[in-house]
Amino acid sequence: MKKIKQDNYQQWSKEYQKMRGVPAEQDLKYNLSGIPIKPIYTAHDIKEETLSYPGEYPYTRGLYPTMYRGRGWSRRQLIGLDTPERFNERQREMIKAGSNAVSLIFCNSFYRGYDADAVDPLLVGTCGTPINTIEDMEIAFDQIPIDKISIALNDPIGFTGLAMLLVIADRRGIPYSKITGTSNQSDFISHFVANHMFYRISLEGSLKILLDHIKYTNKYVPNWNPVSIVGQHMQQAGATPAQALAFTISTGITYIEETLKQGLLIDTFAPRFTFFYDISISMFEEIAKFRAGRRIWAKLLKERFGAKDPRSLRFKFHGQTSGAELTRQQPLNNIVRVTIQAMAGILGGAQSLHTDSYDEALGTPIEEAARIAINTQNILAEESGIADVIDPIGGSYYLERLTDQMEEEVWGYIQKIDEMGGMLEAVRKGYVQKVIGESAEKYQRQVDSNQKVIVGVNKYQIDESEDKRPNLTRVDQKLVQKHLKRLENFKNRRDKSKVDEALSRIVSATNNDELNIFEETILAVSVGCTHGEIIETLRKCYGFGHPNIV
Repeated sequence: MKKIKQDNYQQWSKEYQKMRGVPAEQDLKYNLSGIPIKPIYTAHDIKEETLSYPGEYPYTRGLYPTMYRGRGWSRRQLIGLDTPERFNERQREMIKAGSNAVSLIFCNSFYRGYDADAVDPLLVGTCGTPINTIEDMEIAFDQIPIDKISIALNDPIGFTGLAMLLVIADRRGIPYSKITGTSNQSDFISHFVANHMFYRISLEGSLKILLDHIKYTNKYVPNWNPVSIVGQHMQQAGATPAQALAFTISTGITYIEETLKQGLLIDTFAPRFTFFYDISISMFEEIAKFRAGRRIWAKLLKERFGAKDPRSLRFKFHGQTSGAELTRQQPLNNIVRVTIQAMAGILGGAQSLHTDSYDEALGTPIEEAARIAINTQNILAEESGIADVIDPIGGSYYLERLTDQMEEEVWGYIQKIDEMGGMLEAVRKGYVQKVIGESAEKYQRQVDSNQKVIVGVNKYQIDESEDKRPNLTRVDQKLVQKHLKRLENFKNRRDKSKVDEALSRIVSATNNDELNIFEETILAVSVGCTHGEIIETLRKCYGFGHPNIV
């Protein structure tokens, strides 16, 4: 690599100082992770070592030799709408519009572990789809080819959603080997730290449930990803990109260590571990985050855990543009924000991507906004040329230096967590929560002082009367009442003795390592147990989750 002439640099530096009044070396900005950013980068800033090619260890430039030249990222739009019927209608519309994967987000009542008849009807379907029974799931996936399309289920501990999907597969005569996708909210540590609404069951109970889920799917649903380690929750709660990357990788280390204790060999399960990240508008920082993540994960799996299969070393991730950065003010500006965030995910090498709708800071997306969101991906994929070249920014002096700095920052956090006894101990002690809280507070102070500009919020504001916002639709209460009536009828039609027996078997599985909780959950769903009944049973056995608030 040709070095920039030092005498030329000195001349430029003098001119810079003359115009700025400060030496270039001292004129620093800082990204979200607190890494200092210089005005210019040269060959002197990067290591001499040659970058590996895509698909080569340690995968800095991409997981696969062809990347998007061979296969584009999955356009996986998150949808949760009103009732199972409305979800089905919108999902089929999105598939026609270019979405090539399914992502189902459930109603808040589901995440809290309750059936729809246990909460205020005004809350049902407001933030997602209420799925309580196998009947609901069959309606949601009517005419959707579950054996031909990848499905992400935002389905926390208990995994009743996947259990229902597998029962549908049984009823359609589809072998489990044809079911592909991800248990997208299986990472209970991220819920404990940053998403308390999802946190249903004690840490110890959650670990046993997750391990049983991994063991069952590893054996019977071989193309399903049972673990999705979620950095999105932590980053949206206030973690910097570097912190989110460090904490998720440390979580991954914990899950690997615990799975190994179950007697599974590293190369039999590690290829199905995946990650889920928030993508902020700090574009180069996010690209560097993903490049550093690939490098770190590959080194850990190879050097610490002795993985031999190249698939075990792959840092596969789904990215979602940052809803935390969307503004209620001047919401159409969010289209630009989402586009920049999406570009960062693509240039960072995402395996799948969700683009937020511009109105998500206001409520459930309207149909026009959802269509613009998927077309943002369509335009980037098919008009922009962004996917024509693999790692197109690779070799940039700035990006390579930033990737190295991100890696150094992340290793520092991982070492500290290792010294504390691992991620479970770190969150029990409140260390991770404290770090995230401090970062969130620092960011908010910067916004409040106008040090951090948010267009339309603390700069370039317009009068509220001129701030046009979409008319938000509300959940039709007639649809809610119909849903509640169907749930009532479903419960009345069941064989109560079979329901009681199935729930009793789940209790037995929590006390017996020879029994598998997830296997019993599938059976429970098939005989008519509801989501709420299954979660309530697990709660009684393991205790309610009480996350530390720091």
